[in-house]
Amino acid sequence: MESGTATPANPAQVLGLRRLSLAYQGLEEIPYESILEQRETLEVLDLSYNLLEDVTTIWINKNKISNLPIFVEEICRKFPNIKILSMMNNEAAPSYFNGGTLTQYIDYRLYVISQIPSLEVLDDTEVLEKERVQARKTYRQQRIKDNCKKKR
Repeated sequence: MESGTATPANPAQVLGLRRLSLAYQGLEEIPYESILEQRETLEVLDLSYNLLEDVTTIWINKNKISNLPIFVEEICRKFPNIKILSMMNNEAAPSYFNGGTLTQYIDYRLYVISQIPSLEVLDDTEVLEKERVQARKTYRQQRIKDNCKKKR
């Protein structure tokens, strides 16, 4: 096991991890307690290839996410039925609170909504039907949705 990376049967046994893989563990629910024990150092969490059925909420506020297209593609691929996503205070989620303009914030919302049609709430705001319509006009839905279904 490389320093800072682990795939232990009980991830809580190793503290101070930068990367934690819980892939291929047969998980039916997310082991929040084990993950929270790593919250000060954890940068990468892999929950791929498990038995998670209803991951509807992801809060990833105040992190260092900077590449929105790649992050959104990963979310879509790993959590295709996500309903609530909160990315506040990340570089990839511009807003008034982190130096972004209103135009940047609107563009960010429309992009995410266009790529993850199952979203009902983005950050702290409900996704409105008029936003969905505008998102479809502004961004043609990339092949991410199709890729999500193929890779599951």
